[in-house]
Amino acid sequence: MVKPTFKQSEVNEQFDSPLGSCAELATAMLDPQGYVVSWSSGAERSRGYAASEIIGKHLSVLFTPQEREAGVPQHALEAARSGRFETQGWQLCKAGPGFLAHIVMDPVWNRHGDLTGFVLITADVTAGQRREQALVESELQFRLLVEGLREFAIYMIGPDGTVTNWNAGAKAIKGYDAPEILGRHFSCFYTQEDRSRGVPAAALEEALERGKFEAEGWRVRKDGSRFWAHVVISPVFDDLGEHRGFAKVTRDASEKRKQEEELRQAQEALLQSQKLQALGELAGGIAHDFNNLMTVVRGTADLLLRRPDLPEEKRSRYLQTVLETSERATSLTSQLLAFARRQPLEPEVIDLSVRLDALAEMIQRTLGNQYRLELDLAPALWPVEIDPTGLETAVLNAVLNARDAMPDGGEIRIATNNLSAVEPGMVSLSIADTGPGIPPEQAERVFEPFFTTKPVGKGTGLGLSQIHGFAEQSGGSVTFRSAPGEGAMLEIRLPGTGKMPPAAKQEQDHIVLAKGLHVLLVEDSDHVRRFARQLLEDLGCEVLEASSAEDALELLKGHAVDLVFSDILMPGRTGLELAQDIKAVYGLPVLLASGYSSEQFVPKDQREFPILRKPYKLETLAASINELVGGPRRQAGRA
Repeated sequence: MVKPTFKQSEVNEQFDSPLGSCAELATAMLDPQGYVVSWSSGAERSRGYAASEIIGKHLSVLFTPQEREAGVPQHALEAARSGRFETQGWQLCKAGPGFLAHIVMDPVWNRHGDLTGFVLITADVTAGQRREQALVESELQFRLLVEGLREFAIYMIGPDGTVTNWNAGAKAIKGYDAPEILGRHFSCFYTQEDRSRGVPAAALEEALERGKFEAEGWRVRKDGSRFWAHVVISPVFDDLGEHRGFAKVTRDASEKRKQEEELRQAQEALLQSQKLQALGELAGGIAHDFNNLMTVVRGTADLLLRRPDLPEEKRSRYLQTVLETSERATSLTSQLLAFARRQPLEPEVIDLSVRLDALAEMIQRTLGNQYRLELDLAPALWPVEIDPTGLETAVLNAVLNARDAMPDGGEIRIATNNLSAVEPGMVSLSIADTGPGIPPEQAERVFEPFFTTKPVGKGTGLGLSQIHGFAEQSGGSVTFRSAPGEGAMLEIRLPGTGKMPPAAKQEQDHIVLAKGLHVLLVEDSDHVRRFARQLLEDLGCEVLEASSAEDALELLKGHAVDLVFSDILMPGRTGLELAQDIKAVYGLPVLLASGYSSEQFVPKDQREFPILRKPYKLETLAASINELVGGPRRQAGRA
């Protein structure tokens, strides 16, 4: 607020000076009794009186009736005679409501020291007062707004991390009253795990460096309960650029997270149902191949039993045939298990061309002899980071959709290439058929859930919607092009990645023996147990047998054991439960085995014990034991 000041000497020497022409100030000269003798143009503008109207009038006409009754004009003159009168108050105008003024009245003396009058200077401060009032009201409204937002915890943190204010939303969400939390460090809202990792300090540091910190995570209420929070922290600076602290906004996102989790589970359930639906298609083709393989195995085994006098060379050749056929059968069941298993989406870096080439044989078996599968796979394809199972489901759904469009047979072409010129950084996967095609109005709807052009009972209309969902979840897109008589093509575009696919595991060229290793073998199947015992003894192990987890625990009480090798699925306690008991009580290494996909029991990132996939070979069993017990006993070449 501006308060005009005047030097007494200037007033004495410039009774009729240009001061009177100052547009921002209303100046008037008064005689010793308080009557107006001079009136400036600034006074005319601010008060509305012309000089002719006011000269000769007493200054009391400029004050309100209440001020006149209170004797303010006389008090002003007396104060000015003593040196100066200065105040702030409401001043009257000729017309209108008046204005808020800052008033200064100084005495004027002649050269002989006699009082010759007063100079009255008035400055209109109404606008400044209104701005101050507006600021106060704005601050009040903002405070009311912040206090009224109970869905958000909004509060300030000092530069050192201590809480400096607290709103009603913060109390509602976190449970603290203001006196309980003011002055405490804001890290008390974080979990012990986050505090030990330095998350609170890192959040403030990032906010200060980048201008903002935003994240979601677990936070702790006063009563110790946890909630999922969305947090934003912004640094606060004053007018001089000095850092004064942080503004922190926290929202309880527990319900949002719950809804997202429910949506994820629903999507997984839908994906699983689509996989199982497609699995029925796979089973027919694979069952035929599997029966062929079993025919080879059984026939060869019969021949070996009936012809004990076969030369060693022929016997070895027949046995090699059995081994190769069993490997083929293992590959078939592996593909079925990998496709059918229920598991969360786990993106991996893969080469689409390599993965599709591996799928081609299974796809051709599913299609049957009426259909020709053509592959046009780019050899130098950019890697992509996607969920492999989602990819396999999408490709199979697209292929089955193409097959159903060609009931009399036809050609299906799967192609991959880098979109270097069209859409740099993207990889294309297309599935095209030579079917009759569909009209544009139907082509526009193919990704709608439950939309199908097939007869009732011949399809759910979910296959292409799954492909659309897979493409979007993978950060890509999908398009469908078709016209009557021109077939159809579905194209999935996926973002390439700079990461490289993991190198394939190399087959071992030797068998690692475990001579003298004491192994407890736990297997409920007599046939499998006898087979496993033979392999272990061939490796030089001393073997104890148990047919259940309960028997195994009894044997451990009286026998020294170096390693436990157990099946997972057994009557009573499972192999996983047995392994956990053994680890807790004896601290022994445990190797588990199962004919099912290992992800069905424990996700890869949570696996505590190694799992060997059935059927296993001597080489893989030896390698697993060697890795678990920490070093080879003796090495020998393959027999």
